[in-house]
Amino acid sequence: QVTLEESGGGSVQTGGSLRLSCKLSGRTNSLYGLAWFRQASGKEREFVAAIRWIGTLTYNEDPRFAISKDIAAKAAYLQMNNLKPEDTAIYYCAVQEGQWHWNYREVDVYSFWGQGTQVTVSS
Repeated sequence: QVTLEESGGGSVQTGGSLRLSCKLSGRTNSLYGLAWFRQASGKEREFVAAIRWIGTLTYNEDPRFAISKDIAAKAAYLQMNNLKPEDTAIYYCAVQEGQWHWNYREVDVYSFWGQGTQVTVSS
């Protein structure tokens, strides 16, 4: 069992920045990857970025965003710059266990999810 808790969301104006945090607890020694997803109101949950828990590889959909991790702290982060109103959503972190899944953009390969943190970008 892995528990994830997101924080760092809030309201910013267009062009602003936020740094989201994902704090992990529980059985983290079986993790292979962590990802950030987001879900806007009325839309499906979509992939934002992923990072291998072992190693340095990252996978990112948008160059304005950067994913990172601190294994010792059992935490991961999503730095978001130059935010736009269309980035408004609830942001979730999630983890892969057992093996790395190359279909990392799909929600089904993630075993545990956080409750999410709201990001609102106003124009």
